[in-house]
Amino acid sequence: MDTIVNVQDAKARLSALLAEAELGGVVKIARAGVPAVQLVPLGAAPREFGIMDLPPTPSSFFEPMSEDELAAWE
Repeated sequence: MDTIVNVQDAKARLSALLAEAELGGVVKIARAGVPAVQLVPLGAAPREFGIMDLPPTPSSFFEPMSEDELAAWE
């Protein structure tokens, strides 16, 4: 069941409304009785990591650095 509250009520009960939304409830905040926004938990919308296809990492990337390379980092 949706919970619809006006802005004034949402200000007074924000902590309780956040807890309800985090538990999976649908909380809508309205202006003059007309729903304007909806509270949803951040974990509800899974996102993919990254936006680009990258080339594969060469196996040499994981090999230890030579003494000369290590000295250059010091």
